Amino acid sequence: MLVAPALRSLLRTARAAPLASSWVRWIASDDPNFPYKPLEVNATSVVHSRGMELLQNPVFNKGTAYSVAERERLGVRGLLPPQVLPVSRQMARVMDRYWHGSDFISPEEIESGGITHEHTRKWLVLSELQDRNETLFYRCLIENFVEMAPILYTPTVGWACLNYHKLFRRPRGMYFSAFDRGKMSTMVHNWPHEEVDAIVVTDGSRILGLGDLGCNGLGIPVGKLDLYVAAGGFHPSRVLPCVVDVGTNNEALRADPQYLGVKQPRLIGDAYYSLLDEFVQAVMLRWPHAVLQFEDFAMEHAAPLLARYRHHHTVFNDDIQGTACVALAGLYGALRVLGHAPADLTGLRIAVVGAGSAGMGVVSMIAKGMEQHGLTPEEAADNFWVLDADGLITEERADLPAHVRRFARSDERGTDGERLLETIRRVKPTCLIGLAGAGRLFTKDVLQAMAEGKAVFASGSPQGPVEWEGHSHAPSQANNMYIFPGVALGAWLARSGTITDRMLMASAEALAQCTTPAELALGMVYPSMTRIRQAEISLRVAEAVIEAAGALAQNERLLKAKAEGPEALRDYIQAHMYHPEYTTLVYKESR
Repeated sequence: MLVAPALRSLLRTARAAPLASSWVRWIASDDPNFPYKPLEVNATSVVHSRGMELLQNPVFNKGTAYSVAERERLGVRGLLPPQVLPVSRQMARVMDRYWHGSDFISPEEIESGGITHEHTRKWLVLSELQDRNETLFYRCLIENFVEMAPILYTPTVGWACLNYHKLFRRPRGMYFSAFDRGKMSTMVHNWPHEEVDAIVVTDGSRILGLGDLGCNGLGIPVGKLDLYVAAGGFHPSRVLPCVVDVGTNNEALRADPQYLGVKQPRLIGDAYYSLLDEFVQAVMLRWPHAVLQFEDFAMEHAAPLLARYRHHHTVFNDDIQGTACVALAGLYGALRVLGHAPADLTGLRIAVVGAGSAGMGVVSMIAKGMEQHGLTPEEAADNFWVLDADGLITEERADLPAHVRRFARSDERGTDGERLLETIRRVKPTCLIGLAGAGRLFTKDVLQAMAEGKAVFASGSPQGPVEWEGHSHAPSQANNMYIFPGVALGAWLARSGTITDRMLMASAEALAQCTTPAELALGMVYPSMTRIRQAEISLRVAEAVIEAAGALAQNERLLKAKAEGPEALRDYIQAHMYHPEYTTLVYKESR
């Protein structure tokens, strides 16, 4: 056998070395002698790429093993989760998948969350497709929206977040953490895209109904922005999912050797808010026209953060404002089913179960709708009976938050703490809204007391058709995805600078008007989800938001189109919506 001199020398070196030090590592570099030049362990390699380009290079990519110094030096800080995992732990994760697969699903998840092995299988297929070919991914999603939205978002995204540290494959989005204090204004420039139109951020503190998932919460902004693209027409290269990792109080995650986030208890108080301030200032400074959506923050922070930023930036919270808009749109839709006008909202008597920040956000938005149709704030508040875990809330209750006290009953002394069934029998409300985290509160007795067989119904989760007295009724799904893509698109196109209550209420009325006469005849209070993009529901919501922005709109081209009439405005919006088609590519050297 003929052996090249360099290889013969290498073999002699390997045979002569003691067993403990005989390992020779081949280090790839731009050296023309590679691979004939053996290098010792811990040798240095020269690379000519940084940032995302480096992370997508399979020869040099280390995944989560880049040291803190390397992350800073190579421009990948923020593109990877905070935790540095050595190759041994990376290998352990790979071998776990090798032996056991990637279907990390427990019987408890199947029972409580409705997740099946088919859900997880489909999520993995779509995730792999998105990594390979985003155009094809979004084409599939848009044309199969009703089928795939529950795979990429609720409920399957909950499973993905629970296991995000096990499923991590490649960077998607940005990680800001407690370790990055003072660095965020420079970190944002590691993101490779100069233009960003929409940012969704979470702190991982209240992921769906799963609680504190820390850094794993990034799965929520990723899934949310998939819907921004598919339903709202944002370009996939111009959206940015983010997590601000302030630690986690989930002890199981902190103890997990594979967890990729900050392994310390959550920051609280001024330390927490100053870190969020730094994040908001950093992303808004680099992308001042982007819409920033807060997602799945614990209620103790969600409302204060919204109040902190909404008057200075194009910011909204979907859990509070999006949910409120969808609920208001549902009431307008129910009035249409009954043949009534939007102004008849003022005559509804509404029982509400749930007095948390999100729930009271819904109540406040409906009250604002009533005010828009002529009621005073006091008259609007008098149309609500709000119950929490302790029953009906009246002014007899001590220490009520300001946003709840406004809706506490002042005219029904002795009824504080009254249970739901008793309130319904006494008050005879025309509308019942569930806004509590606890389920199974609307018992058979409660529903019969409301009016059996006469309900106009919508739920947060999809429900099948109901046969009643020879007629088929199609329950609607009160889903935020009807609202947030169009709201964000309209605010971004308008360059409005803020998102006002007037813009949000306009989105609710626009959504209600999208329901067709045929859908109304089936009892549907929302349009079919199949029409969210193909029938341009998001476009019509965006159009209403732009109209409501009024003088806040600072986009001169849009204002010119708006002045030419509704058709020109719709054409302008449509022209700025992404459509997943292959384009001809031309190579140009970067400077």
